Amino acid sequence: MAKEAPVSGITATPKTPVPMHGAKRWNYLSREKTIRLATTDQDGSIYLSPLWFVVDNKRIFIPIDAAGKHGINADSGRPLAALVDSGEDFATVRGVRIIGKMVVVKDAALKDRLKSLLFEKYFGVGDPFAESYFEMGDARARKFYELVPDKIVGWDAREIAIPPAPEARVLPDFVKDRLLP
Repeated sequence: MAKEAPVSGITATPKTPVPMHGAKRWNYLSREKTIRLATTDQDGSIYLSPLWFVVDNKRIFIPIDAAGKHGINADSGRPLAALVDSGEDFATVRGVRIIGKMVVVKDAALKDRLKSLLFEKYFGVGDPFAESYFEMGDARARKFYELVPDKIVGWDAREIAIPPAPEARVLPDFVKDRLLP
């Protein structure tokens, strides 16, 4: 089971975002569409790319083509990290960082369920690209890997209540649409 950052005694300030854990973290991971996966190549360099993923029963699965570098790196047992993040500004930034390993999924029934979850999350009925995506996956011997966390750290800046403060601005001379003292 993955270790979580301690929660008790934390005071949320703009410098210390509120941890995201439990059901909130899994709901967030289930909705987000991109995971940034960093695996270690044989020469020690980092291979980083954005990938699709699905969550099933609080487990994270990533489809990777058989010849893909991430699959080769995962099969070697070298270190990896992953990041799922979102937000447009300080007040909406949130994410989950995962350190762990990946294990190839061998259970045929689970692989079928994961394909179905992938279809629902990224395509849907009538999507013109769904058929070619899955056909290409079959041709490239795409596998599902389970991302098995050793450590998960989540944060959500939306939980921070920033009190209103007086605001002072010095605007350039050309700005004429504001009432200034």
